[in-house]
Amino acid sequence: MDDSTAHGESQLLTDIPRVSPAPVYEPEVAAPARLRPTGVTRLHVGLFLLTLLTTTMAGADMAGAFVSLAHPFATFANLYAGLSFSVPLMLILFAHEMGHFLVARRNNVEVSPPYFIPAPLPSVFFIGTFGAFIRMRSPARTRRAMFDIGAAGPWAGVVLAVIAVVIGLKFSDVAPLDASGGGLQLGNSILFWALSYAVLGVDPNSVNVNLHPIAFAGWIGLLVTTLNLLPVGQLDGGHVIYALFGRWHRTIARLFIVACVMMVVVPLALGSVYWGGWLFWVVFLFFLGLGHPATVDADTPLDPRRRAFAWATIVLFIVTFSPVPLWYAAPNQNQQEQPGDQTYSVSYQPAPPRLPASVRLKGL
Repeated sequence: MDDSTAHGESQLLTDIPRVSPAPVYEPEVAAPARLRPTGVTRLHVGLFLLTLLTTTMAGADMAGAFVSLAHPFATFANLYAGLSFSVPLMLILFAHEMGHFLVARRNNVEVSPPYFIPAPLPSVFFIGTFGAFIRMRSPARTRRAMFDIGAAGPWAGVVLAVIAVVIGLKFSDVAPLDASGGGLQLGNSILFWALSYAVLGVDPNSVNVNLHPIAFAGWIGLLVTTLNLLPVGQLDGGHVIYALFGRWHRTIARLFIVACVMMVVVPLALGSVYWGGWLFWVVFLFFLGLGHPATVDADTPLDPRRRAFAWATIVLFIVTFSPVPLWYAAPNQNQQEQPGDQTYSVSYQPAPPRLPASVRLKGL
């Protein structure tokens, strides 16, 4: 996602004067503009390396290795245990942001290199990062350019996420179904369930799958894709919805905000499992703004090829979406869960470095 709204730049985009009739700009034939150099600074490099460190610490912590900022020498010796998690995760995040960056540059839009956000406490922020973002320094001139930029990131990231899931599942262990251990539960999505079924060759509802860290990184990559494709504001999904539906984008955003609230309120009223994180996203999205800044040419619709690709991007959001991405279940030694009950369970018990998480697939 980009952070132009969060950094106060939405006013610049929305206050661009409109002319009538609106000029039509085609990025494919527009005269090339002079773009500033990419602007990679020590800050960008430092944040990337620091995030690589924190995600590696998180992977090592999940593997049961000792990591602590208070004991740097012992931590450094144990970092190897987390590389099989951090490297694929960083590649997925990097591909996502570079998809935005390269397509924006191709459309003569000024953007910053990616800023990675480290999370320094692996025992609390268990994946070691809050993601990454780019800054749009100039507006996209057409809805077509806006769509290209918005959709490029999720598609670039999900390709590597799928590859990571497939490779990781091949190295994962299958065990008899047992839910008595409790622990952190991972939600399911259509895509992850289908990949698991295809790669493992068994019904994932009926077994425990002890995920290899590469597969776990791929699962996080799919979740990142989902969250970035939320159809609100200046998230990637907001760019796609604005480009596809034009002035209806704000109505769609408001309806989705209502859906986020309902995904908490309804399960809570029914005594079922829910993810409180949706309430955080409601507040966060209101802070970002539900509307989308207008492009210079706000009237020219997407061409048929881009329209088909936009609908494919909406399908991508659906197949990677999980209404309850994760939650915690208390251990119950007397309870044996039946096949098809919930989704996944994750246990962070000390394990060999190859198995940082025990994840059971249970169903959609």
